[in-house]
Amino acid sequence: MQWVADHTWETWLIAALVLAGAELTTLDLTLLMMGVGAGAGSLMAALGFNAYVQVLVAVAVAIAMLSFVRPPIVRRLHAAPTVHSGTAGLVGQSGLVLEEVTGQAGRIKLHGEVWSARAIDDRMLIEPGRKVAVAQIEGATAVVYPLAE
Repeated sequence: MQWVADHTWETWLIAALVLAGAELTTLDLTLLMMGVGAGAGSLMAALGFNAYVQVLVAVAVAIAMLSFVRPPIVRRLHAAPTVHSGTAGLVGQSGLVLEEVTGQAGRIKLHGEVWSARAIDDRMLIEPGRKVAVAQIEGATAVVYPLAE
């Protein structure tokens, strides 16, 4: 017990490492946040503060981490990836003009398929060979705009 009193910062550091290691068994991020609090206690001990300040800072940091840092991280980890499939997945993709695209008609090659297309602006004329991007899909028609060359 005398060793603990003589080596306070090392004791806090060991506690922090044990909590961080135990986190690997739970993967809930609770023990890791408490380990960060213990790390703050270790820092206070290394700076020479008394035991009351060390405990107060360790508890305050752990509570702050559990309240403010852990929830957004858990939400992010548990969120499902956003996958756009079907025609929604084509919006923003680029294609190649096969037949002249006007505000009414045209043809483009998009992901290896030939699509009917029209320009996003009725007055626009996009010549064959130009790259275009899909702004939206209306039925079986891609509404496109030219990409800068």
